[in-house]
Amino acid sequence: MTSVKILQQLPQLFRYADVEKFTGNANVFLTRALKSGMVGRIARGVYVNAFLKNRPEIEEVACFLRTPSYISCEWALNRHGVLLQSPVVCTVLTLSTAVGSARNLEYGGVTIEFSHLAARLFTGFETRDGFNLALPEKALLDTIYLRKAIPFRDELDLDLLDKRRLDRLANDFPGQTRKLVHELICPVTP
Repeated sequence: MTSVKILQQLPQLFRYADVEKFTGNANVFLTRALKSGMVGRIARGVYVNAFLKNRPEIEEVACFLRTPSYISCEWALNRHGVLLQSPVVCTVLTLSTAVGSARNLEYGGVTIEFSHLAARLFTGFETRDGFNLALPEKALLDTIYLRKAIPFRDELDLDLLDKRRLDRLANDFPGQTRKLVHELICPVTP
């Protein structure tokens, strides 16, 4: 099978194991495809099919790198219009323990950051355009839980949040996270 035919069979994002299905020597194929610019390497064992003209979105790449996973925190808040500031870090929450700053990845001018989340908190997201995205309320809770503070307090449009859903989702989080959410939603006036 020719290189072009193999690349036509491969999806936009693929793994080393996917190439092995089409060729007897995936190393030789990938080395040649990388050198010719037909394939791009995103991370060890993960590639983008440059032969297909569309470059995958940051969210698609992020969720492809770790499964199961979903996009959350500031990135998701911005996607939902709750956070006015445009983040430069895309936070991916995963059940995988392969996380930490050494595992961060640069893609498309954005840092993809992976954070481990306990299975009991791994809820509150929806599948959208080929990736999982936290609901706005869950993204706020995840942000407060992971950062242990309310970042960008003055840049949050809280009117876009469903307060009932926020309360329901907050029940699974530790007391400190629930306390900070309550302070944010019901501020004490002097």
